[in-house]
Amino acid sequence: MEWELKSDRPIYLQLMEQIQLRIVSGGYPAGSKLPPVRDLAAEASVNPNTMQKALSELERGGLIYSQRTSGRFITEDEGMIQTVKIGLAKEQIKAFFERMQQLGYSKEETVSLLEQAMKEGK
Repeated sequence: MEWELKSDRPIYLQLMEQIQLRIVSGGYPAGSKLPPVRDLAAEASVNPNTMQKALSELERGGLIYSQRTSGRFITEDEGMIQTVKIGLAKEQIKAFFERMQQLGYSKEETVSLLEQAMKEGK
């Protein structure tokens, strides 16, 4: 998965979101070890301090944890991972409905379009 960073929001927030996405999609499985900060920063083409800030915030939230000499690991709490996954999905759905509203569709019309698209298999 490529790192996609835009200039419209703080980079560390985008890094946090992308790491969360990698965790909930299984890219970083529960209990697995994260690559070192410098490796992640190089992969994302960001300053290591920025990556460190993103990881520290995720650690503060409990999604990852540190073992002093072994590095950082993904939580083994599947419930927490599922909660994060649901939260990310809700954010996407909210953004989608807001965009559809900007296009002039009501929520009911949007749902109708979704149902039609599902029936068509698209």
